[in-house]
Amino acid sequence: MDAKRAQGIGFAAVMGAVAGAALTAHRGPRGALTGALLGAGALAAVDGTARALQKPNEIPAVWARIAASGALAAPAGWVAGKAGASPLAVAVAGGAIAGAMGVRPQKVALGPVVGLAVGAAMRTATPAQAAAASVVAFRTVSQLAFRDPQVALLAAKVPAEQLPFVVPLEARTRRVGTGYVKELAEATGGVYREAARDVGIVASLDALAGPQFDPALVHPDVREFYERTTRFSLDIVPRWRTWVRPGYLLYRTLVARPLGQANVPMNQREAQRGIRSRIDTISEPGSGIVSTRGWIRSFAETGEAMYVGIYTTYRHDDRGYVSVGFPLPQANFTATLAPRQRDGGGLKLTSKGGDGQTGHYLSYVDPDGRDLTTLAVHGFSEELDVYVRDGELRADHAFALFGLPFLTLEYRIKRVGDGS
Repeated sequence: MDAKRAQGIGFAAVMGAVAGAALTAHRGPRGALTGALLGAGALAAVDGTARALQKPNEIPAVWARIAASGALAAPAGWVAGKAGASPLAVAVAGGAIAGAMGVRPQKVALGPVVGLAVGAAMRTATPAQAAAASVVAFRTVSQLAFRDPQVALLAAKVPAEQLPFVVPLEARTRRVGTGYVKELAEATGGVYREAARDVGIVASLDALAGPQFDPALVHPDVREFYERTTRFSLDIVPRWRTWVRPGYLLYRTLVARPLGQANVPMNQREAQRGIRSRIDTISEPGSGIVSTRGWIRSFAETGEAMYVGIYTTYRHDDRGYVSVGFPLPQANFTATLAPRQRDGGGLKLTSKGGDGQTGHYLSYVDPDGRDLTTLAVHGFSEELDVYVRDGELRADHAFALFGLPFLTLEYRIKRVGDGS
């Protein structure tokens, strides 16, 4: 048995011991000790079996993950019981928390329902038992009801060349922020240009040609927007669905603002206070060829980053794709989009290609060997639609979570200096 596997089984044994003690604490010290020993042995056996069956680039078996989540819930329920919470309240809370961690809106709604059912059936149980049972019941029901995986381990420690749909650029500090491209240039030795003039998020739309997209049919204004993005300004109208607002507000406060990344305005009023947009570039020394294009948007009033995206294009099987990488600390979240023709000369970029390339990918970047460990995030989807209507350039950027739309960013795109 290798050291890493032994360490994992040992940790599972400790977790099982704590859970076992919590589940049997009502029987006194001797009962708690017996429960701890049984819990340690049971969870160690579950973890060891799961690791023995686990294949390369595969996450642990779902039954092992369910057992571990129940073990984590038991001591939390015991603590809640000591604070005076009833088994019913603990069960509902356990189901609600487990549902919220599932992210999928349907799971968020299902969690407290399962918790309520378990709590009603276990009124004579201890809070620890109710907590563990509600979490295990929810995880089991949701596994049966939602067969498609939310995430899947795509690759573990592979060279970036094997994953062309991933942008292998991470943040080397805890905060991304508007200075990211400059810091990247300093780290890689490239030639940095802040707010480069007359450049686009892509070098040429011709790089995206394929069976479902002919660049020659694109309206000149749409082409110019992509290839000379800095010639335009964008007025944004964010339209959030009501159900996602509380969760996004919490995420924005705790994650987006401190991180300096993916900090979308909550409403039009906030957006109208002003958003600055620029493209920073990195060029190869001596050649002047742009190798990195970073589109950076920030709030004019505060200077805090709204969005830092690294735009790249690549080809696979005679098709072109756009990959947008959002740097995170030692990681990257990449959206890979396929081009589609749109009536009237528009261009639609979609993550719904279903061709093994498009989609969303969360990658850890090894700081030494630069290898990638990548998760495919199946539940997230987006479409960017750029078109001309009544002589005006517009864009709609729609996002959905497990098929439920939650945000659309509507853009009116004007040439810089055009007051119309």
